[in-house]
Amino acid sequence: MSTESFGIIGVGAFGSLAAKHLAPHFDLVLHDANDVAALAQNVGARVGSLVDAATCDIVMLAVPVQKLPDVLDTIAGLVKPGALVLDVASVKIKPVAAMLEKLPAHVSIIGTHPLFGPQSGKNGIADLNIALCEVRGGRCDVVARFCTTKLGLKTSQVSAEQHDREAAYVQGLTHMLAKIVVALDLPEMRFPTRTYELMQQMVEMVRYDSDELFRAIERENPFAVEAKKAFFAAAKKLEEKISD
Repeated sequence: MSTESFGIIGVGAFGSLAAKHLAPHFDLVLHDANDVAALAQNVGARVGSLVDAATCDIVMLAVPVQKLPDVLDTIAGLVKPGALVLDVASVKIKPVAAMLEKLPAHVSIIGTHPLFGPQSGKNGIADLNIALCEVRGGRCDVVARFCTTKLGLKTSQVSAEQHDREAAYVQGLTHMLAKIVVALDLPEMRFPTRTYELMQQMVEMVRYDSDELFRAIERENPFAVEAKKAFFAAAKKLEEKISD
């Protein structure tokens, strides 16, 4: 894979982090509506048009999940035969279905979810987790090997449904708890416990995530409603127990 061209479409918070770690291994092309020339120079990539990025051997779609269908419509006629298209959305059922529907049959597809971001990966991404969903083309094992041997990631190959069922709690629950703590606007504590410090670390890891990401986690995952109902039901029971 290391001799191939790699296009990243959408160079926001995660796209920028991905570019830093992928640039040493590929001929990397960055495309974004914003100016990413400085980032490209820093990591050793080049800035390209949408056509430049979409016609690479490997194409990563690092756009908000809500915008993914429109981007797929735009690049469907550009991706070349044998190309590999990846998404990095925090949910998998809807993006996988959209990629299958909109991308031509000559394109291989893998759904991916790197379970880290700029905050959790700021000191390196080794030993962090990534979920891979084989969709079409049979190249998931190759990508898993690359992620493990070159990037040091821990890989899990799962179905899109398995991913979303777990992510409803792994991400949905933690992001919701973090939002609640942020909304409390707590002052700095003079004598915090270790448990409190760990809670604050969790909050800081997601505090600056975009509202688009939070909405995707809570609204685009079909199992998120079930997780939220279970959480608030448990919270209500605990409140009743305390009151009694």
